[in-house]
Amino acid sequence: MIQGFSACKLTVTSHTLAASLHSLSLSSLTLSPSLSRFFWRRSCSISPAAASHLRFQSPEMAANDRKTPKLPVKGKRNILITSALPYVNNVPHLGNIIGCVLSADVYARYCRLRGYNAIYICGTDEYGTATETKAMEENCSPKEICDKYHAIHKDIYEWFDISFDEFGRTSAPQQTEVCQAIFKRLLDNKWLSENTMQQLYCDTCKRFLADRLVEGICPTPGCEYDSARGDQCEKCGKLLNPTELKTPRCKVCQNTPRIRDTDHLFLELPLLREKLEKYIEEVKGSWSSNAKQTTASWLREGLKPRCITRDLKWGVPVPHEKYSDKVFYVWFDAPIGYVSITACYTTEWEKWWKNPENVELYQFMGKDNVPFHTVMFPSTLLGTGENWTLMKTISVTEYLNYEAGKFSKSKGIGVFGNDAKDTNIPVEVWRYYLLTNRPEVSDTLFTWPDLQAKLNSELLNNLGNFINRVLSFIAKPEGQGYDSAIPALADGLSSESHDPTKKLAERISAYVDQYIEEMEKVRLKQGLKIAMAISTEGNGYLQECEFWRLYKENKPLCSLVMKTAVGVVYILACLLEPFMPSLTQEVFKQLNLSTELHLSLCDEKGDVNKAKIPWEILNAGHKIGKPQPLFKELKDEDVEFYRKKFAGSQADRILRAEAEAGKVAEELKKTKISDRYFTMKSFKDRILRLMPLFATDGGKKKSSSKSSNDGKNKAAPEPEITISRLDIRVGLIKKAQKHPDADSLYVEEIDVGEEQPRTVVSGLVKYIPLEEMQNRKVCVLCNLKPATMRGIKSQAMVLAASNSDHTKVELVEPPSSAKVGERVTFPGFEGNPDELLNPKKKVWETLQVDLQSNGELVACYKDVPLTTSAGVCKVSSIQNGSIR
Repeated sequence: MIQGFSACKLTVTSHTLAASLHSLSLSSLTLSPSLSRFFWRRSCSISPAAASHLRFQSPEMAANDRKTPKLPVKGKRNILITSALPYVNNVPHLGNIIGCVLSADVYARYCRLRGYNAIYICGTDEYGTATETKAMEENCSPKEICDKYHAIHKDIYEWFDISFDEFGRTSAPQQTEVCQAIFKRLLDNKWLSENTMQQLYCDTCKRFLADRLVEGICPTPGCEYDSARGDQCEKCGKLLNPTELKTPRCKVCQNTPRIRDTDHLFLELPLLREKLEKYIEEVKGSWSSNAKQTTASWLREGLKPRCITRDLKWGVPVPHEKYSDKVFYVWFDAPIGYVSITACYTTEWEKWWKNPENVELYQFMGKDNVPFHTVMFPSTLLGTGENWTLMKTISVTEYLNYEAGKFSKSKGIGVFGNDAKDTNIPVEVWRYYLLTNRPEVSDTLFTWPDLQAKLNSELLNNLGNFINRVLSFIAKPEGQGYDSAIPALADGLSSESHDPTKKLAERISAYVDQYIEEMEKVRLKQGLKIAMAISTEGNGYLQECEFWRLYKENKPLCSLVMKTAVGVVYILACLLEPFMPSLTQEVFKQLNLSTELHLSLCDEKGDVNKAKIPWEILNAGHKIGKPQPLFKELKDEDVEFYRKKFAGSQADRILRAEAEAGKVAEELKKTKISDRYFTMKSFKDRILRLMPLFATDGGKKKSSSKSSNDGKNKAAPEPEITISRLDIRVGLIKKAQKHPDADSLYVEEIDVGEEQPRTVVSGLVKYIPLEEMQNRKVCVLCNLKPATMRGIKSQAMVLAASNSDHTKVELVEPPSSAKVGERVTFPGFEGNPDELLNPKKKVWETLQVDLQSNGELVACYKDVPLTTSAGVCKVSSIQNGSIR
């Protein structure tokens, strides 16, 4: 479902849907047969013959489709799409996002637009050494780490409008079931061998060290990177064994490990080579060139038996008596995650995964994942002897680098998913920039000035300018424009009588054909480039025709130009939906087409004839909505601010923030409280999220070596996350003023029943007038960790509710007679609040999702009202709003 679309019942939407259909040319759109029959009954203005040329898919229906699992349909194109499972031990950075989930999302959206029967499967990769290592660093269990970061990943991908059909987890029971079943088939078919291997053992930690628990100097000549991992060198990309590293060291205690024998199971890749090469020869024609090159290199070097077990506890247990104390190697079980997550999506998963005659498998990933998907995973499936759906097409990205170096999760370098959200740069801008910069054939570089240039030049001045010029002119009152109505064409007037319109239609038709050709070949960057070229054509058309002059001198011809131009706007919205779905939603809104409709350019046969006749797409008399600018300029000072903010590693940023906080604290001792403040939303999004997510390898000090009695010194168990841990109080705003260095922020002094008022910063300027902020009772969350923003330290957070599209925000208000400083309670939930919430434990984030206003405007947590001694807390008018 496209984010932001309202989900209402079909019986309610029939009239708006019919009205929208009436406004569209009936000869150029297509509707599914079942929905066609619906409209034959509901709308006398649409004949069965006309309805057969329509094609729409309601996002509500699409959402229901995802609730009711889709299965392959004989005779249709059934496309199974996966993206590399993001590892769950950290926050994804922009390189991770473009390398897998975003690229796959674009193709999945394109497939849905074309009417293909497609599902998009992904999830978090949760087993293995990296999770155990992260758990040790954060002094918690691997499961707690996975729970925490799975939620973070899911939140980031939702913000990026990633439209998974299923986003699952490899720690699900289905993973164990499927993985062990595949193992048993390989064992029965004698594709596995046993061998004793030498593995590094740490006497300090008293354990065998898995690959990622070892670091050292890369042995590859010319590389010699000094922080190469035991499984792969991050710098040169070469796969390694830990014993190959020069001067190896234990990542936990930094001591030098020794070599010791241990027995393991191996997948006999050399014996499977013939089967593998036959498969590769059949499908490699649709692989990206970098995938072909990497796979060919592996085959040239000769396949070796690959160990599939590890001396770990966190993983899928090996169902073999001799190896019952071991788990499967993460790169044996992780690709099987695609299958098990599909099994979570539908119990009939084999119809997707054991149906190569009717299903096409498309996989998206970064280049470091290629051999596991082109050699190891298909070899594993081939070895079972079963009729698996093997990968047909693989789309591989190179690296997206950041400014002067590489993105790095482990070192905390670059812009991370939560960072992008916190910048307030809209999601469609981030998606556009990443996709125009998609490293399809070579590494590309993220720079802030480049993002600024693409936003200001390509989105604002080209695309946004074209759409706004067209819609704004149509919206002008009669005598200046068309009073928001699509103009009618004079009898006898057609494109044949106007050469610029005829040529425009020919060029756009050719562009649409090229767009489809590129998208079918998964050349996403080129597809986007072609779509944007149509916007350039549209701007040129407007300039050539001089519509403002035609309106005064030849109004019938002006009507043809504007009716054609608004059809081009519609075509652009459709072509750009896979890339910028939120933009398409906004353009539909401004066109006054129901946002419950998901439009397609093609008919039932896949033809795109409507592109040849853009002047016939929207019917004369259709009233458009209110035009609004689609993009906002990114200024030089903003770019400089972001460059400084995201410079260095996340650890460096924390140190800078702490230094700034100390400096401001000293200054505040000399000043009045009245000059301080900091936004509720910014506090949550920019600090509370930012700080715990900065807990990466680069931002943490190395832990000291673990002694043999480590188990005796475990930290106390973390209390259950319950709403009673929040310290929400009735507050009174004593004074509110604009933030001196931020136009969108208020700074308030709020009395919460303490000796001194607290300084709070809230991003409410564009929602609530300053005069309405004065002397007002509010609900204040008092036990978040204080943080400094734009030079002012915020000591709490004001609770407010927002509607679904965040266009309206209202304060959560206690009763007027509620006592200032009293605690807001939740009947049925007992307990004292934390003195200060630990941001690493994500208590606020976990609880916030269940805070909302109900249909009676009462602020609630899971239907339990926020309660004071004087009554419940409420909002003014927002029903079912999210409270944060």
